[in-house]
Amino acid sequence: MIPPRGARQLPLDLHLEPSHAEDDFLVGEGNNLAHARILAWPHWPDGVTLLVGPASSGKSHLARIFVERSGALEVTPQTITEIAAVPGTGPALIEDVDRLAYDEHSLFHLLNQAMRGERTLLLTARDEVSAWPLVTDDVRSRVRRAPVFRLAISDDIELSQMIVKLFSDRQIKVDPKVIGYVVPRMERSPEEAATLVEIMDKLALAKGSAITRTIAAEALAQRMDAAEVDRQQDWDAESDE
Repeated sequence: MIPPRGARQLPLDLHLEPSHAEDDFLVGEGNNLAHARILAWPHWPDGVTLLVGPASSGKSHLARIFVERSGALEVTPQTITEIAAVPGTGPALIEDVDRLAYDEHSLFHLLNQAMRGERTLLLTARDEVSAWPLVTDDVRSRVRRAPVFRLAISDDIELSQMIVKLFSDRQIKVDPKVIGYVVPRMERSPEEAATLVEIMDKLALAKGSAITRTIAAEALAQRMDAAEVDRQQDWDAESDE
């Protein structure tokens, strides 16, 4: 049955998972060193490697590649104590180590195992080590010894490639002219790219339309309105102090 003219479709939350295949990682100036480090395993000169970057910058993608290549144990806040209690026997991955409240005593043991050469350990984080909410100086000092590989969006080409990848993960092809319209007008960050792609997808689904320049403009306007609200709230908070 054909819906009546002007009817809007309800967007469905399909919980689409991004592709973390090795061939789908977009290598650019802002992440090539981190990418090369992961591909260099198991010939790391250090037991611990730290990836630092904002949300949606590719840390989890590189972590998946590391797991596929190494067969690494994936450590969680629930399993870290059990894993750390066993002498290191192989590589391990700890994602979002700065945000998920891992037991620091167990983290200390895993870091020591890696530094003694018993295992390789990959850590991912959004913030620099100085901003981590650690209470144990010994843990902080050991993490500081790890080489840090940062991920960032360095130019418009990389940002455009990221947006193409984000749409591809949703099985959507977008006219390059639309992406060329969005990139110069958006905030330069991976997180903002992911947010805009989600908004454009939902707007297109609701309108029963392809991703057009009009939809892109509407998504950008929504983000500008949201930023203005945030600025006003910050201003009001400062005024109340």
